[in-house]
Amino acid sequence: MSGKGKIIWVRADHLPSASERKRMVTSALEAGYTSIVLRDEDASLEKVARYYPIIRKGDELFAEGKQVGVVLTIRDHKDAEKASRFKGKHDYVLVESHDWKVIPLENLIAEFQGSTTKVIASCSTVDEAKLFAATLETGVDGLAITVKDPTSLAHFSALARSDSSNVELVEATVKGVRPVNVGDRVCVDTCSMLSIGEGMLVGSQSACLFLVQSEAMDSHYVSSRPFRVNAGAVHAYVLGSDGRTKYLSEVKGGVELMAVDRDGRTRPVVVGRAKVEVRPLLLLEAEVDGAMFTTILQNAETIRLCTKDGSLSVSEIKPGDNVLVRLEKGGRHFGHAVKESVLER
Repeated sequence: MSGKGKIIWVRADHLPSASERKRMVTSALEAGYTSIVLRDEDASLEKVARYYPIIRKGDELFAEGKQVGVVLTIRDHKDAEKASRFKGKHDYVLVESHDWKVIPLENLIAEFQGSTTKVIASCSTVDEAKLFAATLETGVDGLAITVKDPTSLAHFSALARSDSSNVELVEATVKGVRPVNVGDRVCVDTCSMLSIGEGMLVGSQSACLFLVQSEAMDSHYVSSRPFRVNAGAVHAYVLGSDGRTKYLSEVKGGVELMAVDRDGRTRPVVVGRAKVEVRPLLLLEAEVDGAMFTTILQNAETIRLCTKDGSLSVSEIKPGDNVLVRLEKGGRHFGHAVKESVLER
């Protein structure tokens, strides 16, 4: 489980008794964490449920039988100087310190920036986690929650599911809405209850994604489906929880997408199923600062686009209305943002 761009581990290896470690594992799984650090002698805990155990053997970390990292304990400046020897040699360096004042975290982040080795910092409080995630703007690559009381994991869970940077939404002015016959559209049913004013970012051009609201509102024709986003045609982009776009045609059960509300707040949601069905479609055109963008949606009263103050059904949207969109410069290559000139019509 991770926040946007951050790896999140829960540590059970630091607890003295087997019963405490087992309780930490079960509590972590209940809280939604799936990467847990265990002791070598706790192999039986791997059978509690399906998750990703990281086995600590001395100061070495193993996953699926191979070494993936090391543990670096910082006690003084000499220990800190040892960090560079691991750069590029392991996937992860799990850094722990009883006094983070001994070495400014900035030094470690700067040392490993641009390398293939990810820095995971142990943190025992939510305040530490927030600080480590923001240090030097980019922060560490990941956080290893190191607490004695499993009930405190809930506080970190809220932090992990938040996106400190959020998504910037702007208003686009609708220029036209017209039917375009029928086509394959994707209805995304998530494993979460979405609220009114919350939905997904979808569009025909990666440079402009429209905020399509969930079906959390009752309509004259059907009851609300607060887990559902009727997202649009199969060709469209949708924003994933990792910040990459996917084609709606690629979405299936188990995929993580990004839920966004009209204030730009985000959270990851798991897809339960995606239904592709032939439905009547319509083309919506909107303008931002002289640039024109489009998206294709199902032609039905239940599909709504978010606005600053509410939402509008596609059956009632008209030229001159403003809807919320996310803009992005450059283009996308296999879902990744790239700095190049791309024209999508």
